Amino acid sequence: MADLSKYRNIGIFAHVDAGKTTTTERILKLTGTIHKSGETHDGESTTDFMEQEAERGITIQSAAVSCFWKDHRFNVIDTPGHVDFTVEVYRSLKVLDGGVGVFCGSGGVEPQSETNWRYANESGVARIIFVNKLDRMGADFYRVTEQVQKVLGAVPLVMTLPIGIEDEFVGVVDVLNKQAYVWDETGLPENYSIVDVPADMVEKTDEYHEFLVETAVEQDDDLMEAYMEGEMPSVEDIKRCIRKGTRDLAFFPTYCGSAFKNKGMQLILDAVVDYLPAPTEVDPQPLMDEEGNENGEHAIVSADEPFKALAFKIMDDRFGALTFVRIYSGKLNKGDTILNAFTGKTERVGRMVEMQADDRKELTSAQAGDIIAIVGMKNVQTGHTLCDPKHPVTLEPMVFPTPVISIAVQPKDKGGNEKMGIAIGKMVAEDPSFQVETDEDSGETILKGMGELHLDIKVDILKRTYGVDLIVGQPQVAYRETITREIEDSYTHKKQSGGSGQFGKIDYRIKPGEANSGFTFTSSVVGGNVPKEFWPAVEKGFKSMMNEGVLAGFPVLDVEVELFDGGFHAVDSSAIAFEIAAKGAFRQSIPKAGAQLLEPIMKVDVFTPEDHVGDVIGDLNRRRGMLSDQEAGLTGVRIKADVPLSEMFGYIGSLRTMTSGRGQFSMEFSHYAACPQNVADTVIAAEKEKKAAK
Repeated sequence: MADLSKYRNIGIFAHVDAGKTTTTERILKLTGTIHKSGETHDGESTTDFMEQEAERGITIQSAAVSCFWKDHRFNVIDTPGHVDFTVEVYRSLKVLDGGVGVFCGSGGVEPQSETNWRYANESGVARIIFVNKLDRMGADFYRVTEQVQKVLGAVPLVMTLPIGIEDEFVGVVDVLNKQAYVWDETGLPENYSIVDVPADMVEKTDEYHEFLVETAVEQDDDLMEAYMEGEMPSVEDIKRCIRKGTRDLAFFPTYCGSAFKNKGMQLILDAVVDYLPAPTEVDPQPLMDEEGNENGEHAIVSADEPFKALAFKIMDDRFGALTFVRIYSGKLNKGDTILNAFTGKTERVGRMVEMQADDRKELTSAQAGDIIAIVGMKNVQTGHTLCDPKHPVTLEPMVFPTPVISIAVQPKDKGGNEKMGIAIGKMVAEDPSFQVETDEDSGETILKGMGELHLDIKVDILKRTYGVDLIVGQPQVAYRETITREIEDSYTHKKQSGGSGQFGKIDYRIKPGEANSGFTFTSSVVGGNVPKEFWPAVEKGFKSMMNEGVLAGFPVLDVEVELFDGGFHAVDSSAIAFEIAAKGAFRQSIPKAGAQLLEPIMKVDVFTPEDHVGDVIGDLNRRRGMLSDQEAGLTGVRIKADVPLSEMFGYIGSLRTMTSGRGQFSMEFSHYAACPQNVADTVIAAEKEKKAAK
């Protein structure tokens, strides 16, 4: 049995370009997992193994690796930094016990670091901070720690200080032990010597040491009392207090160095062992009831409990479908049968592997605390709970944001449809924030995602990984139509030409319905003028016409129809005659009832630094937005507004320009509202043009 106190499940996350992937590479090199470090800028890193990642130098999907340091086992997940892929960060944080937040020594606390930090706070993940790239021009360790306080509202507990800066950066001072680590010119991580603190840094080291001890002992009343009376706690006691404070998010041990130049990395690995929690030390995952509410029970992290695990990522690669699983309780052996609590179906575990980025090691068993991948699971999706069939349970599921932008695509060659369908199916399983649907009118395939870069990468993956070349259309808005006035009207359908005739007369009222009521039909006919058996045919006729309005052919919403009188013929009347009458009535009456175009309104939530609030609000007003709320937080201002979807295309680009790249937003569908006349006229003209072209 493995000792769970020696496990560390950690994630590495930060803003784009702060050096997360390089940090991961150095961890793997130091722990002996790889023998040559690959560089992100050469497109050769271990965890960025997708073509698109190597080419753009960014991380798109989180990658998992396992390694060992000082007889402790690390499961490390390198996550993306780009805003369009935050879903990857979110789902990784969901299954991790601790994290390393990497900040660039010159860039400092950047927007995406704020988002990731917020996610980590919500997930209650303990973190240490690594200020990277101190060898770069403009690097300033002290400025970055100040930003951590101001922008993130967090307390950085400085554990190491830089010796020299930019080109002069040679090593770090260990504040707790008052020792200096200095690396030589070879650039090899193991070539360092431990020396006395440089004379010009003794005073600063003493100052930071005092703050470190004072902050740490606050975690233990007895130690604090003894310290107040002049008794210095032992290094072991201080470490114990730092470990407790880190776990409770009271402060964040802060380190500095240069991953690229191999300086300062050993101390970070030691900090992961010393201060980040083992799987048994974090709050256990809550269990849910059938309605999705917490039932008061928890998944206790222990190998002796019944098996419980969460599938947090699906990945399709050259070996088949991989399901990444975090095991919370119990053991899992090759050949076991497990239950998917979401689908209610059981599956047999054929192969289990431990991941080394895109390499793997076969396993025969795994236990609580492990992060592994299972090969060839059939119906498992991200967020599904896997458990012992004799003890069915559900873990807290993952909630993913709704896609905000859609494009129409079609294969360039006719034979590509089936190939595209299979490829998109795999991609949807891998990424829950990417969705697909088929437009019923045009038969086009509509891809939906979190932003323009997100869809751009998806189209690129379809082209390169799956060999499907696509024609990509413009982003689209789903308009609707409705009516504004109540009218009373009459329609007669009469056909008398050879054979049996057709006859149906209806008198009816059409009026606007309640919002979101769709279509409602009632009949108040008395005296049998329209026999009862024909009422469903009248309803069917009206209802079938709701899919295509009279203005621009968009579906019609919220209409009430009441049949109050009519006439029939003993021989010529039939259900089909009354259905045709209802269709004619719809075409005749909707234009008279004040037909109107509706547009989708989005609930938009914008996060911006304080100094850009005016610009952001002005821009939302120009986009016909209605402000609903504004609240100031520690790291900036959140502005909430209702804005028409048609005005939101390209918004992320404008927002980033306005806020120097620090603004973010999310949006979801709220409701349909009437289009201003000038907008309606443009849309209707464009739709008519499209139809004429067809």
